[in-house]
Amino acid sequence: MYYNKHLSLFLLYLCIIINNKMIDAVTIKDVKLQLGELCKQKRQSYEMSQEDLAEALDISRYTIQKFENGKNATLDTVLKIANHFDLLNNLYQALKDIEKSNDINSLY
Repeated sequence: MYYNKHLSLFLLYLCIIINNKMIDAVTIKDVKLQLGELCKQKRQSYEMSQEDLAEALDISRYTIQKFENGKNATLDTVLKIANHFDLLNNLYQALKDIEKSNDINSLY
């Protein structure tokens, strides 16, 4: 339960970072769909198939397919994809900026 709450919060912040603005009423589903769309756009810009990306990340093509359709956004998958497309440093810095701003509200 603790892990799921923090993963959900992480994904929410990631969506905000991706859009580079605050979003009033965002859902976890919205975040998953946004992450999937970003993955698909990056994959296509690199002229990679789902199979190519899956092989590069050592995960299944089905996992990539589900991720791109907003159905599977585990933290490990998010981080592997971010790392593959050179977004990990940006993501890390954005998280550090959020931490410094003290705008993180407690989940409890």
